Amino acid sequence: MAITGAAGLLAAWEAGLAAPPAGRALLLHRTARPDLDDRTLPELPVGEREADLFALRRTLFGERMQVRMDCAECGADMEFELDAGEFARTPGERPDPVVRVEHGGWRVAFRLPAVADLTAAARTPDPRAALLARCLVTAEHDGRAVTAADLPAAVQRRIAEAAEAADPAADVTLNVACPECGRATRAELDIASYLWTELDAWARDLLLDVHLLATAYGWSEPEILALSPLRRRYYLELCADV
Repeated sequence: MAITGAAGLLAAWEAGLAAPPAGRALLLHRTARPDLDDRTLPELPVGEREADLFALRRTLFGERMQVRMDCAECGADMEFELDAGEFARTPGERPDPVVRVEHGGWRVAFRLPAVADLTAAARTPDPRAALLARCLVTAEHDGRAVTAADLPAAVQRRIAEAAEAADPAADVTLNVACPECGRATRAELDIASYLWTELDAWARDLLLDVHLLATAYGWSEPEILALSPLRRRYYLELCADV
C-alpha cells in the first residue's frame, strides 16, 4: 500500500471537511488504494474496502485502536483495544466476488455487494429487495431461469449467509461484555467514521505545528511538511525551550 505524505493527507482531509460520510469514506479509500480510480473503488466488495481502510489505519496510526461504547443495559462507559491488523487483508486474500448457493432445486450465483450497490439500494423503498436484484447474477429453479423476486425466504437466507462467510469484513460487529453488569452489547464498528475522526484530529494538530514553526522560523508550509515527524517535533521542543 503506497501512502501519500503529510501534504497529501492534509489535502484529503481538507477535501473531506465539507463532504458527507460517503464522500469521506471514498476519500479515505482513495488514499488507501491509489492504484485504483474513482470509478473502480465503489465497485469493490464492501469487505474489501473495509479491509483496505483497516490497513490504512494501521499504516497511519499503528496497530492498536482505542474503542469506546456505552453498555446497552446499564449505560456504563466501556473502553477497550482492537488490533487493526486483525481486520486488514493482504492483496492475496481478496475473496471470490461471486458466491454460489444450492438449496433444494434452487441454484443461485450472487455477486458480493459493493459500496455502489448499497448506495443505490438505500435510495429505494425496499433496499433489501433492491440489493438482491442488483447483485443476482443467475438464478434457476429446477433448471428454469427465475428472477430475484421468485427466490423464497429460505434461499435468500442462504445467500446472505454465504455472502457473509465469503466477505466477513463487510460487517465488523463487536460483542462486548460490560465489566459493570456483565451483559453483552453488540455494535457495528464503522471504520470509515473512526478513521476520519483520527485523521481530523491529526490534521488539526499538524496545522498547529505548522503555525508554531512558521512563526518561529519563518518557514513555509511546504517546507515544514517536508520535515519528518521526528524533526518537526524536535524543532517544536526547541521553540518551547526558548
